[in-house]
Amino acid sequence: MTDAIAMKARTRSGFAAILTCVLAALAGLMFGLDIGVIAGATRFIQAEFEVSNRAIEWIVSSMMLGAAIGAAAAGWLSATLGRKRSLVFGAVLFVGGSLLCGLAWSPWMLAGARLVLGLAIGTATFTAPLYLAEVAPGRIRGAMISTYQLMITIGIFMAFLSDTALSYSGAWRWMLGIVALPGALFLLGVLGLPESPRWLLLRGRRDEAIAVLGRLREDTEEARREADDIARQLQSPQHGWQLFLRNANFRRSVGLGVLLQVMQQLTGINVVMYYAPRIFAGMGFGGSAQMWATAIVGLVNMLATFAAIGLVDRWGRRPILYLGFAVMAASLGTVGALMRTGTPTHGLQIAGVAALLVFIAGFAMSAGPMVWTLCSEVQPLRGRDFGIACSTFANWVINMAVGASFLSLLDGIGTARTFWLYAALNLVFVAFTRAWVPETRGVTLEQIERQLMSGRPLRMLGR
Repeated sequence: MTDAIAMKARTRSGFAAILTCVLAALAGLMFGLDIGVIAGATRFIQAEFEVSNRAIEWIVSSMMLGAAIGAAAAGWLSATLGRKRSLVFGAVLFVGGSLLCGLAWSPWMLAGARLVLGLAIGTATFTAPLYLAEVAPGRIRGAMISTYQLMITIGIFMAFLSDTALSYSGAWRWMLGIVALPGALFLLGVLGLPESPRWLLLRGRRDEAIAVLGRLREDTEEARREADDIARQLQSPQHGWQLFLRNANFRRSVGLGVLLQVMQQLTGINVVMYYAPRIFAGMGFGGSAQMWATAIVGLVNMLATFAAIGLVDRWGRRPILYLGFAVMAASLGTVGALMRTGTPTHGLQIAGVAALLVFIAGFAMSAGPMVWTLCSEVQPLRGRDFGIACSTFANWVINMAVGASFLSLLDGIGTARTFWLYAALNLVFVAFTRAWVPETRGVTLEQIERQLMSGRPLRMLGR
């Protein structure tokens, strides 16, 4: 009888932990929705407001500017207000920003509304994975953090489907504004989340932390042991900025994290995510065909993420990056060559779509998840928050630069040369991976930190 009661309690706590993590991971869904919805709306926005390609670039990239600001402030926000309140703040911004986008009366109002959405995304990209790592039981922590990345791809796919359905009427305001509905559900969900036990202990609220852990762990004894472990870790406080100033080895790991995020964004992935219908228009597809092809891009992006989750701890980080960059270079080179042929035949159109889908699959199984994994692995404990904040900020700055330059590149050097440029960058990243990226599969974070601080070359940190 006692065993049955204990089993029932473990099942209940396991369900509570998974539900808590899934609700927090919905921040990734909101992130994906707001990335995806703009792709199908740009041509209708441009027609209604009669603005140039340059103005469209600023409307698209204003969200990334807000995300860079939000990511830079998220560390202070989550430390001061707590992880839960930061997620609530982000959810409120998601809802408000989406409604403002749908009601925007001018292109600059729209850019401002997307800036608000960017602040929400910047807050979420820092806080949600941090919260997940702090509340998930150790046995499912990796799966729960991976769920956040999966939610992003699901959100992008759902946004592309929504855009496709609404494109027949050209209802771009509904495309952007309808995101407020899942945003409201996300807000209701995070209001019911417990606070992070690590943050509570950081504030000296031990009894509350143990109470939270007691609901999310198998038994009270496990909750107390984990609280003790967290308390011991907190005896080594984070001093990232001071460590960055005085320690050259930490500066190397921060530099590697920034480089990895620059590489990820310059693969060209967000060129496709933000401008897919225009790319398909350049291949000769009509309006509805452009949107359905864009929806297929979102589906492939989502499905290929499962491959990354299954392969990351089998193949290792470097082999997956080598394969991904090579596949992306070849597929974008092919897209550029097909664009160069001029008026496309039906066969060339199919080949172009296939090459673009191969590119998406190559990114989703390699640079997408691998970069975020490596950025969290190479930073030492004493400076981890600072290091990850720097690399996340770099991600959004380069993301903004890519979004703000693609249409200008098309106008300036032509479609084919633009895709060849991104193909060449992916080839360069193969060399960068060989020169600087370590293989961290099966290596503990403590071992990586010891190798880093002893001065070993970056590419050797996992050996």
